[in-house]
Amino acid sequence: MNNNPSPLSGLHFEIEKTLPNGLGRAGIIKTAHGEIKTPAFMTVGTHGYVRFLSADDLHELDAQAMLSNGYHLRRESPTIAAAGGLAEWQPDRQDGLDNSPWLGPTITDSGGFQVMSLGSGLGKVVSMEKERHVSNTAHKERLAHVSEKGVSFQDPFDGQPDFIGPEESMQIQCRIGADIHMAFDELTSLADTYEYNIEAMERTERWAERSLREHLKHRDVLGYRQNLYAVLQGGRWEDLRRRTAQNLAKMQVDGIEFDGFGLGGAFLKEDLGEILRWCNEELPAEKPRHLLGLSHPDDIFIGTEMGADTFDCVAPMREARHGKIYTKDGNLNLRQFRDSGATLDAGCDCATCRAGWTLGSLRALWRSGDPAKKAQYYRLASAHNLRFIVRLTEEIRDSLLHDEFEQYKHGFLRRYYHN
Repeated sequence: MNNNPSPLSGLHFEIEKTLPNGLGRAGIIKTAHGEIKTPAFMTVGTHGYVRFLSADDLHELDAQAMLSNGYHLRRESPTIAAAGGLAEWQPDRQDGLDNSPWLGPTITDSGGFQVMSLGSGLGKVVSMEKERHVSNTAHKERLAHVSEKGVSFQDPFDGQPDFIGPEESMQIQCRIGADIHMAFDELTSLADTYEYNIEAMERTERWAERSLREHLKHRDVLGYRQNLYAVLQGGRWEDLRRRTAQNLAKMQVDGIEFDGFGLGGAFLKEDLGEILRWCNEELPAEKPRHLLGLSHPDDIFIGTEMGADTFDCVAPMREARHGKIYTKDGNLNLRQFRDSGATLDAGCDCATCRAGWTLGSLRALWRSGDPAKKAQYYRLASAHNLRFIVRLTEEIRDSLLHDEFEQYKHGFLRRYYHN
């Protein structure tokens, strides 16, 4: 008997263990390009690869999946489709590393966040003592404008006008050929009112239906099933979050529902757990949920406990490039470790630590004026930070399966955040 799913059989999610609160769980997502054991962190390969790390590097640090960017790959999507999709395409890497494709499961985002970030109104938060002042980008300074059709924007790289709506986003993502796609959505800001969040949420729901309808036309064109997640918005309001979760959970086109759900939106860190609880109490338990854009340890613990299955964020690699090294005793700033012979993180199993690199030796590479040495640092530090977060989700999964989640969470967070 063949237990391997057909390439066109679609995504399958198996729940292995559930926390007593009924939301957090460990499971397995099965796709045409492999399995994802959850909770799992998906490393971000914006342009179809992870900067300074090869596909072999990712396999060595036990990465399970990669998230690429529909917006940034939109113009290369016909070439990717001609190659057979992300798992076959050899990207034109700018870092000089081997360009063999990542063969495991992949996700693409819709491009909505990127075009909204060009200035459709995403708010800026400035903390002043205990008071937060939030404002949106002035209308005349915006490079992106929302309409019912989609988002018109000016490309910041070449200055040319462009447009992405639900149909265009689905066409782009299906040409890229990831295993999981995100429906096109409107991301609001912390400065937006309750009334505007209603308007944007309802527009996102209409865009979700259009996304699903268009996705069904293209999801099998590369010879394997590509799956679609709806994305939840609704800001920081419980009634909106619960309402849109209910609406998207039952949404169908020609009898076909969404394969899973993306949990998105702008909200304050202290609201994360409550917002996820509101959403996931309404969403169907049998479908996977992806928390967009968060990777700090406390966020991952909260996300897991409140029902998120997978996570992504650029932070591990970006912060590595800025001299921040992850350890179980908190993050270290390499500026403070000149000539230090201390290890990065006792017990770390990443290739950088196994090779004996010290904080002082990494700092010397990072501060070097030699581009080759700096690139070497980026690779070593990125591998370490990424392995740290991947290992964290592995250990969280193990604690879930062995009914030790609470003990592991409290022990890890006490040490990491110094009590």
